[in-house]
Amino acid sequence: MSVILGIDPGSRITGYGLINVIGAKQEYVASGCIRIKGDHLPDRLQQVFEGVSELITLYSPQEMAIEQVFMAKNADSALKLGQARGAAIVAGVNQGLEVSEYAARAVKQAVVGKGSAEKVQVQHMVSSILKLPGLPQADAADALAIALCHAYTRQGQVRYAGAVGRQRIRALKS
Repeated sequence: MSVILGIDPGSRITGYGLINVIGAKQEYVASGCIRIKGDHLPDRLQQVFEGVSELITLYSPQEMAIEQVFMAKNADSALKLGQARGAAIVAGVNQGLEVSEYAARAVKQAVVGKGSAEKVQVQHMVSSILKLPGLPQADAADALAIALCHAYTRQGQVRYAGAVGRQRIRALKS
């Protein structure tokens, strides 16, 4: 059993999603948004840090996954996003979590099967995979998708590591 915290960083809204992974099965734990108030960037970054820290204290995840920064049309927005992302990463590392990073296209590919999927497609697939009664808010759905992507990636790595280990054992027995 492993609880994964997914973070969709933002300087105005930071989405979060928590899933519990038991074997190959993923269960919904919680999701929502940290709504950032104010115009002073340092204060907003502090709110991201404190919000993510509070989630970690409340849910005790074992792992954290976060979306990588992508270059938007507006460089200033990309820089602010990167700073919010940094505040969230520091909150996780401060509490001893290993943080994994995923490109937005990789997350969409893992969850929807298409790297260029629209937000509504991500919402529908997350809702379907986790058997939610309705569609989660868009930023929360993205965060849940990031957590699912991490779970799928880790499971693939575990299967790969197991296959390599079995091959080595067979080679040693020969």
